[in-house]
Amino acid sequence: MGSLDSYLPIFLLFVLGVAFAGLSLVASRLLAPKRPTAAKEAPYECGIVPANEPPQRFPVRFYLVSMIFVIFDIEVIFLFPWAVVYGQLGRFGLIEIIVFAAAVFFSFVYLVSNGALDWGPVKRVRPVIRATARTSESTVRRVGSSTGEAA
Repeated sequence: MGSLDSYLPIFLLFVLGVAFAGLSLVASRLLAPKRPTAAKEAPYECGIVPANEPPQRFPVRFYLVSMIFVIFDIEVIFLFPWAVVYGQLGRFGLIEIIVFAAAVFFSFVYLVSNGALDWGPVKRVRPVIRATARTSESTVRRVGSSTGEAA
């Protein structure tokens, strides 16, 4: 029975956490004012009232940027403890961190190649046609002409 006694504080902390969460939800349900308005029911968009609903879902680029953030966040989380014990790890630790950094770098390259950082309008590449002489006959379409040439 001695080994189960060490789990008693963890169990009590879990029960206390569940009780606090449950009481918070019940208290907010009972004590909150119930006066819904159109402004309260609308989704919050950084203080800007949406004029209309979005016509489509978020672009994939939004999720790619969040993946970049998560990747670099995880890299920092793992690099800090590695830097603390670098002297004890020796060559093995150096090789492992190089493999880890390579995996992070290649995932970053993958995300950038999929357009994660291209937020501007889509650029269409067209050949530039250089006209030798630009006149009204070559640029203006005349009424009644089906070919666009001057009548």
